[in-house]
Amino acid sequence: MRSIAIVSGKGGVGKTTTAINLGISLSKLGKSVTIIDANVSTPDVALSLGAPVVPIALQHVLSNRAKSENAVYRHHSGTKILPSSLSFKENIELSLLKNVINDLKETNDFVLIDCAAGVNAETRSVIESADECLIVTNPEMPALSSALKTIMVAKELDKKITGIIVTKTGESGIGNSSIQSILENDILGNIPYDDGFRDSLMKRDALVSLSPKNKASKSYGKIAKRISNDFTETPLDKFIDILYDLKELIE
Repeated sequence: MRSIAIVSGKGGVGKTTTAINLGISLSKLGKSVTIIDANVSTPDVALSLGAPVVPIALQHVLSNRAKSENAVYRHHSGTKILPSSLSFKENIELSLLKNVINDLKETNDFVLIDCAAGVNAETRSVIESADECLIVTNPEMPALSSALKTIMVAKELDKKITGIIVTKTGESGIGNSSIQSILENDILGNIPYDDGFRDSLMKRDALVSLSPKNKASKSYGKIAKRISNDFTETPLDKFIDILYDLKELIE
């Protein structure tokens, strides 16, 4: 049973998109998964999956008004969601999040926790509550700089770094070798920029559910296998990694 905080130092890099698509990809592997939306300031997981308003949310659990099992909802993919409320106005204590995570770990293989962007008190509470941290970044220096700050916080809190996911890769940007050198952690996978993500937001569903054969969907599937230790690298996988490194040298 593992709890993994999905974190990024910068907004807009695809952190929530990664939490959703990775969670559903793990479910497709037969894993029991719950995604917690711990971005209590600006929650987005339920909204992205077509359920912007729920009767019981994470804030109700953290304020002792409900039990965690009563705030969990099942997506059609089989993945479970513990959303945050858009309308809850009272202050809540995120330090209690660890208790919620521990409860869910008893019945799940993976608990993924989406949190707010930036390195603030809210994000630190999420990192502190999880077992591991998965870093999401773009192949651009501002995002990498923010990701490095997040990694420093995770190390300060003595948390394992699961790895790096580089999103919105395409024709330009910093190559994998340089990213690994800057962040001093392994890259689990690259998610190419794809218009399908915009379409999935419009349809309020995950890309891996709507277009499972999409290149980006397959990339999330491969990352899910790596995280669940169900991945054997093929010659094609090695060739793709070499292509990313060659792209860096050419640029």
